[in-house]
Amino acid sequence: MLSVSPDKRRKMESALNQLKKYTVVVADTGDFNAIDEYKPQDATTNPSLILAAAKMPAYQSLLDQAIKYGIAKGGTEEEQIANTMDKLFVSFGLEILKKVPGRVSTEVDARLSFDKEEMVAKALRLIALYEEAGISKERVLIKLSSTWEGIQAGKELEDKHGVHCNMTLLFSFAQAVACAEANVTLISPFVGRIFDWYKENTDRKTYEPHEDPGVRSVTKIYNYYKKFGYSTVVMGASFRNTGQVKALAGCDLLTISPGLLAELSQDHSTVTQTLTVETAKNCSLQKVHLDEKDFRWQHNEDRMAVEKLSDGIRKFAADAIKLETMLKEKMLHVKNAFT
Repeated sequence: MLSVSPDKRRKMESALNQLKKYTVVVADTGDFNAIDEYKPQDATTNPSLILAAAKMPAYQSLLDQAIKYGIAKGGTEEEQIANTMDKLFVSFGLEILKKVPGRVSTEVDARLSFDKEEMVAKALRLIALYEEAGISKERVLIKLSSTWEGIQAGKELEDKHGVHCNMTLLFSFAQAVACAEANVTLISPFVGRIFDWYKENTDRKTYEPHEDPGVRSVTKIYNYYKKFGYSTVVMGASFRNTGQVKALAGCDLLTISPGLLAELSQDHSTVTQTLTVETAKNCSLQKVHLDEKDFRWQHNEDRMAVEKLSDGIRKFAADAIKLETMLKEKMLHVKNAFT
């Protein structure tokens, strides 16, 4: 049998399989049937992804189960809808966990982004629902908006309750520093949304991957975390193209949409590791400490981050409201059927 040279074998390998040698690949989807093909380690969801999946006929049974649960719990209509939403998010998470060996990220309602106590309470409720279904909290990441309040909620959940957190909607270096100092498990800096902002607000419309502002932001955060030995890991998120993904090979984790996973699986170009602990250790970044005042000022100085954080919260909240409206209509139909 003829042996295949290492160079030829590498050319035969997909970019996705090459990437998996350097980085944990995570599927960014609420459509758990799309997960099987690409064999990711973990999966992430958010209100927008769950809304999209909830409209698919394949998942109507999950909606029906969540509505029955919400009605059975009783209380006001508002309480029934809240319980139905929680159950639905966890139900999608449970199905995803049947497909991935690792963890699923489940998001706390973006409308709670400025209320630390409510974020903690909602997170514990979601964890309780997972545990009732026999899933350990070790397999769940609670997603929280990277506001100051969200970061402090993450700190409390990690320190007092052993709940692992994924800080999302992260755009500024100040947010990343505060998350590391809060000792949260993981952050999700949004590569594509940073790129979108620069494309819309500057004269420059295209970037080579290594010059992409989203890629540069994640690279800086990764280098800072590794240089100063923080335990928080970095998961690049919100990609617009495979060039951005490949430019971050070596990042702790990358969460990638099914569409881009498909492109990477058909791409046979060479993927080289660009982020390494060794390079990070030798970077010129200086250590900083941020209290609340410093955080708010430094984050405020980054116009892109301020605009994208508030925009992201609004969009996730809007999709949560759309999902609630859909559930209310279905709930009313179920109740009418029994009267």
